[in-house]
Amino acid sequence: MARRDTQSWNEPTRQAIDARLSVPREPRFFTVEEWDCADALCQLIIPGVIDPPLVALLDAALHDGDGHGTRTQTVPYRREAWRQGVNALDSCARGSHGKPFAQLGKDDQSALLETIQRGEPTAGQWGAMEPQDFFKRCVLGDIPALFYSLPQAWNEIGFGGPASPRGYVRLELGHRDPWEAAEVGPDGDSDTVERKNRHVV
Repeated sequence: MARRDTQSWNEPTRQAIDARLSVPREPRFFTVEEWDCADALCQLIIPGVIDPPLVALLDAALHDGDGHGTRTQTVPYRREAWRQGVNALDSCARGSHGKPFAQLGKDDQSALLETIQRGEPTAGQWGAMEPQDFFKRCVLGDIPALFYSLPQAWNEIGFGGPASPRGYVRLELGHRDPWEAAEVGPDGDSDTVERKNRHVV
């Protein structure tokens, strides 16, 4: 976010990121029970303190009707797939452990999710959607993407964030644009890196 008020970001970029970071922290698409299940699922896939919570980003996307643009014949539209999936996941948890997914320990959550990944749920109303399709298309398709849409994740992977309006030009491995900061390499030559970074805005 250090570049937010520099020439690296234009006003539409600032507005887009500000909107992403200010999503409501309460359900608008999900019911409270569905929110709790989806929240537990997000935290299982990507643990840690994330702000805003991934479930809030997911709920906002589903509330706004954001879709993927494409889907396979066996997976419903995104909103229906998520609602159906979290309810089926909760149903599986109740059937095998007698309580909702959000109230299970992490080990039990992981074990249950692995059965869904393999397409072996012991209970749950999956309808026409295969459990493994929910895992692959929704869980793995959406949750990591939501995380990597956040500045917090950009910091973790060394991504400088959006470069709008100027854009990225040098896309080859190991190359950086002149306005991107250099990093200290294995040799630890911080003086050279500091000299290179004097012009970075």
